[in-house]
Amino acid sequence: MSAVSCGVLPVQSIRRFIDTGTIEADRPIGSDQIQPASLDLRLGPVAYRVRASFLAGTKRSVAERLDEFEMHRMDLAGGAVLEKGCVYVVPLMERLALPPDVQAVANAKSSIGRLDLLTRTITDGGTEFDRIAPGHHGPLYAEICPRSFSVLVRPGMRLNQIRFRRGHAVLDDDALRALHARVPLVSGEAVIDEGLGFSVDLSPPGGTLVGWRAKPHAGVIDLDRIGHYAAADYWEPIHTGEGRIILDPGAFYILVSREAVTIPPDHAAEMAPYLAMVGEFRVHYAGFFDPGFGWAEAGGAGSRGVLEVRCHEAPFVLEHGQVVGRLVYERMAEMPEVLYGAGIASNYQGQGLKLSKHFKV
Repeated sequence: MSAVSCGVLPVQSIRRFIDTGTIEADRPIGSDQIQPASLDLRLGPVAYRVRASFLAGTKRSVAERLDEFEMHRMDLAGGAVLEKGCVYVVPLMERLALPPDVQAVANAKSSIGRLDLLTRTITDGGTEFDRIAPGHHGPLYAEICPRSFSVLVRPGMRLNQIRFRRGHAVLDDDALRALHARVPLVSGEAVIDEGLGFSVDLSPPGGTLVGWRAKPHAGVIDLDRIGHYAAADYWEPIHTGEGRIILDPGAFYILVSREAVTIPPDHAAEMAPYLAMVGEFRVHYAGFFDPGFGWAEAGGAGSRGVLEVRCHEAPFVLEHGQVVGRLVYERMAEMPEVLYGAGIASNYQGQGLKLSKHFKV
């Protein structure tokens, strides 16, 4: 394997995988499913309500585990509601026949994470969520657990996405510092410690709105309805003039990073938690940062990261500028033919504090 071929595989490699049958599907894969460095995955026609979340485990299939944990199954053809607090498994339309030197990682799409819709990919023989071993052959499944809102879903909806890589692609801290020296990756000082750290913005210029908290008894959200719902019906605005807020246990918040971040065209990134020891909360990480996110030439000019935050057992004071997460950068195997935001109708290029695309601006 040449060093040039190592890295995250770009859009053109994904197209080749589709052409050669490395990626197959029950229905033809649409060009709009293919992002600069990832592929959107589609829900199949049936959902299984299960007693608990599970992994298949070594030498076990997801179908075998469904026989153990299934409570009932639902036809999604006419639309079906996945209820808050329940766990579902949905076979996906796509399946893989990966080469032995290619692995994959999946993640919830950005809009899905912003709805607090826990969506993870599981596979036959899988011992980790969202991690697909090199050479994997077989179907893919989405495990879905709505946390804040019940949702209406149909076959073909895209809740998660998959990224492919060959070899080791993650930048260590020295490589990340060198990249930042060449291409500024963040506005302000770069905090580099096992990735690029970012902090929370709780003191925005010219206003007091710092975030949104999910309302506990809101209605159903139809995931096909874009720009449809009034934010006030589902979210409580969070205002502060003190540069801090107190997180309530069990509550879900949408906040924003203080820093604008940039993903150069020859790199990709993934949001990851910072340290469990920094407080009684967790910044959820959903979606990938594609090549070109925040890149000026792709219309970004530095885009901020939206933070999906859930507080744990005790109320916790979160303060302006507190480091809450990090971006892990990876090299691309080759330059992608298209970039995030560059003519592909990307929803979050140039973003600030922003709810999912289902809500009216």
